[in-house]
Amino acid sequence: MKPKEGKSSTAPSRPLDNIDVQKEQNYTLDIVVVRVIFAVALTLAAYIIEPFNLSGYTTIPLGLGCALAIIYFEHRLKRATLKRLIGAAIGSLMAIVGATLISLILRTTEFDKNSISFINIFILFLMTYVGLVVGANKGDYLNLSALGGIFGGERPIKKIYKILDTSVIIDGRIADICETGFLDGILVIPHFVLRELQQVADSADALKRNRGRRGLDILQKIQKMAGITVQFVENDYPAVREVDMKLIELAMEFEAKIVTNDFNLNKVAQLRGVEVLNINELANALKPVYLPGESMKVFILKEGKEFNQGIAYLDDGTMVVVDNARKMIGKTVDSSVTSVLQTTAGKMIFGKYEEKRGEAGAPHGSHGPREERPERTGPDRPTHTEVSQ
Repeated sequence: MKPKEGKSSTAPSRPLDNIDVQKEQNYTLDIVVVRVIFAVALTLAAYIIEPFNLSGYTTIPLGLGCALAIIYFEHRLKRATLKRLIGAAIGSLMAIVGATLISLILRTTEFDKNSISFINIFILFLMTYVGLVVGANKGDYLNLSALGGIFGGERPIKKIYKILDTSVIIDGRIADICETGFLDGILVIPHFVLRELQQVADSADALKRNRGRRGLDILQKIQKMAGITVQFVENDYPAVREVDMKLIELAMEFEAKIVTNDFNLNKVAQLRGVEVLNINELANALKPVYLPGESMKVFILKEGKEFNQGIAYLDDGTMVVVDNARKMIGKTVDSSVTSVLQTTAGKMIFGKYEEKRGEAGAPHGSHGPREERPERTGPDRPTHTEVSQ
């Protein structure tokens, strides 16, 4: 399905009423009309032909039942792959050939005519059914590219879906990731996520209202990006009340991945077997790695909780705790990394500021270089006499 473009991000219901949705609705309506015509035609044919010695209105249930059975079979066939269809056809043909050969052998037996007819019909249905089921199940093992011709260039095309939840849209970093081209496939925006965004944007709280409008602006920005396909879906699950659980059900239906930064949704989706792309985990993975002993320049912003500690932050928001840096608040210093602590909330770096002698000044009690004093040899110099006892 092609991406659905909305004119305004402040009206999330508008993208759902675009031309693509109308095409889908028209296609569904055409299918319904064709099925109704087919059922009516088959019912009339049974009424006119009167098969199996039936007459009058008793033929209508027969024709209508056959039409409904065929429509149900056609509905199920739409989900089958080309390999399974070919496997089922080959299995059915081989089964019919086998049933015909068995019926020829049965003609030489001493069974009465009615028994032989029943056995032939039974074997035909049995072989056809078994060949159809077994051929469909084993059809995935077919290598259609080896047949050449119209199958030579066939490649299995599988659409890759990624479902965005409300938190990652409001966060905004998903737009930057899309611009870099790291996200491929189709970005799916469920209708219930749009509804939740609209409720946040219409909130009486100013902070929530700004976050909701920011999320709608992010969606509009992603839609306008070249090479990004956005698909809005109306799939809803009335029996499921929570939005997070609806996202998981939709991901299981589409065989999609959920893009989120919600820690709880991440855990629940993994328990349900749904793959999750966590933006926070991606951000942590992209942070620079510092090993103990390395040196870094940091700006001491404030004092720490412990004695003589200073707090600094890297460009990515990582907190750096620097010992011996309390008196360097408001300055950029060289810190030596002592340890790195990784937590669920992020990464913390501990360092130590080693004060240079030039910055510290002369230590207490020290003296500068002493000048040599000239030796006094004049008459003013007292003489020491040795006193002997």
